Amino acid sequence: MHFLILALSLLQMAEKSSRGPQDVPSSSPDENEFPFGYPTNICEDAPDQKYLCSNCNNILKKALQTLCGHRYCSACLSWIVRNNKNPICQKCKEEDPSTLSEGSLLAEERAFGDAAINKEISELKVHCVTPGCSWSGIMKNFEEHQSLCEYALIPCHTGCGHMVMRKNLADHLEDGCVNNVTVCEKCKRSLSSSEYQKHSCEGSLCREQKRVQTETSSKEKNHSTVLINKDGCRFSEVGCSFRGSKEKMKEHEKTAVGAHMLLLLQHIKQLKASLCTVSKAANGFIPPSQLNVNVTEKSIPDLQIPGSLEVNGDLEVDCFPGSSVPEDDSILQQLVREKVISELENKLHVFENIVSVLNKEVEISNLEITAFRRQSELDQNIIRGLELKIAELHRCLTQKDAGLSNLHKSLLFSEQASYDGVFLWKITEVGRKLQDSVTGRTVSLYSPAFYTAKYGYKVCLRIYLNGDGTGKGTHVSLFFVVMKGDYDALLPWPFRHKVTFMLLDQNNREHIIDAFRPDLTSASFQRPVNDMNVASGCPMFLPLTKLQSPKYAYVKEDTLFLKCIIETNS
Repeated sequence: MHFLILALSLLQMAEKSSRGPQDVPSSSPDENEFPFGYPTNICEDAPDQKYLCSNCNNILKKALQTLCGHRYCSACLSWIVRNNKNPICQKCKEEDPSTLSEGSLLAEERAFGDAAINKEISELKVHCVTPGCSWSGIMKNFEEHQSLCEYALIPCHTGCGHMVMRKNLADHLEDGCVNNVTVCEKCKRSLSSSEYQKHSCEGSLCREQKRVQTETSSKEKNHSTVLINKDGCRFSEVGCSFRGSKEKMKEHEKTAVGAHMLLLLQHIKQLKASLCTVSKAANGFIPPSQLNVNVTEKSIPDLQIPGSLEVNGDLEVDCFPGSSVPEDDSILQQLVREKVISELENKLHVFENIVSVLNKEVEISNLEITAFRRQSELDQNIIRGLELKIAELHRCLTQKDAGLSNLHKSLLFSEQASYDGVFLWKITEVGRKLQDSVTGRTVSLYSPAFYTAKYGYKVCLRIYLNGDGTGKGTHVSLFFVVMKGDYDALLPWPFRHKVTFMLLDQNNREHIIDAFRPDLTSASFQRPVNDMNVASGCPMFLPLTKLQSPKYAYVKEDTLFLKCIIETNS
């Protein structure tokens, strides 16, 4: 009967979990139901707003995030949905009522666990606010401490109405609890534990009761905390060894349905085997050597068969044909046995029905798990597709960046390019660049390209600030470079136009001018095969002493200007 009640309780739990909010009667929250979050005053530092429940404004406990983006305690959301026909997110109302949408409608199945926030909350530094307790730690250990805190006030389990500190419960039971009394069998006086120890009434029975009372008080003192705060699973009678607080017990019963079903099935098999043995013994089908049936109180608590003897805890059934029981007694005994067997068969049938229902629940759970897995696979495929799109967009963005860079270079070239054979080259930071040329870090500098005409020769200048060849270390060397152009196929070769170099005096007093005509036999003035030909020009264009002399203004504000003129009419 005990197992039947347990199994029916499990079924009722399953039915409650499957019922919708509209099937549950409305109720107002009591002290055990609401608020559900942790109090904010247990935190060492003021918690961030993201850790607070949108309903109870306490620290989130089993945080759930709704479609509108707000967070609730799991129990808070359940209570709101259960007690409101159209539960709307209060935060959405407070922030901007005009933005209310379908996402603001609260529903447990549309919320999902916020694992990141739960993990952050579990690591928050907290302390016990019970007066006298100095415990501190992190949030994930807070509940365990609360169930063991010696300074916490708890009600006396005898029902005397007193609230006592957990560490003082044993002393209260021994000295002050009005319900924890013992009646002396000899003098019939009701005495507390301490009075009973000092009671002078003598007698073997009284002394024995004192010894039992002392042992009981000692056990209560050593184990009262554990027994009060830890409950056993309702399926402990069929083998479940789980113990925990009420909240953990509820979670255990929800998550261990399959394990409980297996324990029930195993117990039913044992019960069935015992019934078969008893049935055979009742009809005389087994030999006397096999008639001892070990039937414990857990397996068949209600089984009592007339004509049986209990010897050393074993049940021996007298079923021999030569029994001395009168015929009427034998008929009565047979009827009683048949009735007992019929009742046990009915119980077995009930258990089989329960197992069948549990099997269906397991099948439904398996189907839900399969559906979740399929949805997870679909989500993974969508994520992979999005990742590929992001990679493709990244490649396109890289290509566009490269294109923009090329356009920027082309724009700069267009701004600096000249198409009339006259080019003015501005060189800045002359001191640093001259030093780089001396150390060999940057030996020479190239000017931007320019043209003799719109569709003419493409050329540039090359300068060695510390000299090159015969002018190395003593002079500035300036060279002319013919480059490979877009219209070289239409131009006459070799290049034969006169080139004039000018280093401008920024005070307009004495410009440095040098000119040359191309050597038509030199490879420097033939049609370019590579990007540019070998440079040709003036290796001793200007002495370095003159460039750096303060008498001249060739370098002013660390800047010099070079001008190149190509006589296209010659």
